Formats: sequence, C-alpha cells, structure tokens
Amino acid sequence: MAVEDTKERLIDAAGTVLRTQGYGRSSARTIAKEAGVNSALVFYHFGGVDPLLFAALDRSSAERMAVLSDAVTGCRTLEDLVEAGTRVYRHDIDAGHLTLFSELVAAAVAKPELRDEIKVRAEPWIAFVEETLERVIGGTPLARLTPPRDLANAAITFYLGVNLFTVLDSDRSRTESVFAMARRLAPRARLLTRRLPARLGTKRRALG
Repeated sequence: MAVEDTKERLIDAAGTVLRTQGYGRSSARTIAKEAGVNSALVFYHFGGVDPLLFAALDRSSAERMAVLSDAVTGCRTLEDLVEAGTRVYRHDIDAGHLTLFSELVAAAVAKPELRDEIKVRAEPWIAFVEETLERVIGGTPLARLTPPRDLANAAITFYLGVNLFTVLDSDRSRTESVFAMARRLAPRARLLTRRLPARLGTKRRALG
C-alpha cells in the first residue's frame, strides 16, 4: 500500500471514529482497525492520535470552507446570509463536520495542550465570517452598532453552541426554530443595513 494511500485511509478512519464514537474512544487501535492497517502506522505517519485527529479536522474544514464560500458568494443582504447560514448548518449536521470540531473542543477541557491547535483552526473561520459581514453590511448603521468582528465572534460562538445543543434536540425542532426566528427578524433590520449616501455620511461625520 502506497504511503499517501495509507495516510488518506487513516485520516478517513479518524474522521469516522471521531464522529461516531467520540474523542474518548478515538484510540490508535480503533482508528487503525477502521482503516484496515497496523496501529503502529498512526504514530509512524502522524506522530500520535491527536495530530491524526487534527488532520481529519483539517480535511473536514477544507470541505466546509468550500461549501460555505459557495453558499455566501451571492449574498447581498442580511436575509441572504441567514438563509445561507441555515443551509450550511443543515449540511454540517448531516455531514458530521461540526461534530469533529465539537469533540476536540470538549476534549480540550481536560487536555489544555489541545487548545492552541483548536484556536489556530478557528481563526480562519472567524476571519471568513468577518470578511463576509464586512462585504454585506460594512458602512451601514448596523456595522457601527455591532462591528463585523464582534458579529463574527458571536456567530461562531452561537454556531458551536447550536451544534452541542443538537445532542439534546434529536429532531432538530428547537434549533430549527432559532434559525426560523432569525429569518423572521432579518427583514426587520433592513433600515440598519442601508448604507448612507457618501455625501450625507461625510456631512454627518463632519458635524459629529
């Protein structure tokens, strides 16, 4: 078996085990069994179980970023973003993407050494959401009230919390109701997301 093929099989297996059995059962032996290889190869190729799990998370994140980028490309309003966020949430839950991240975040409570690796991987998501919000609401009263960076932090916090809450919400009715509420509220924020004409904005800044 080629080296790259072995590594790919281990990454696939690590993602499967982490999603279906959780961090606590993601041992080298369990992952290797899922991949159909010797457990020693986990350490040979990745140096340990945690680096392999982060490799699985990195692959998942790349897939999610592609889906999210495509989902928000045509978004021009807050309503568009809420609709896109709802679609991405459903995709992430069905595909198990957020489970990988949530399992590692939960593991970091007892293993602080995991936290820096998680922070590094969370930052691109925060930056992406911030850039998207800046494109859609930048220069509006809403952006002045709640800067895109603050909204990005809130969005990531909410999204992670929603994923954890699905453990208690097996039919998704309560989490879906939150997105439904956001869809109802988004149109009411239109006045806050209208950009001021450049001349009027300049005049107000001068008077301020």
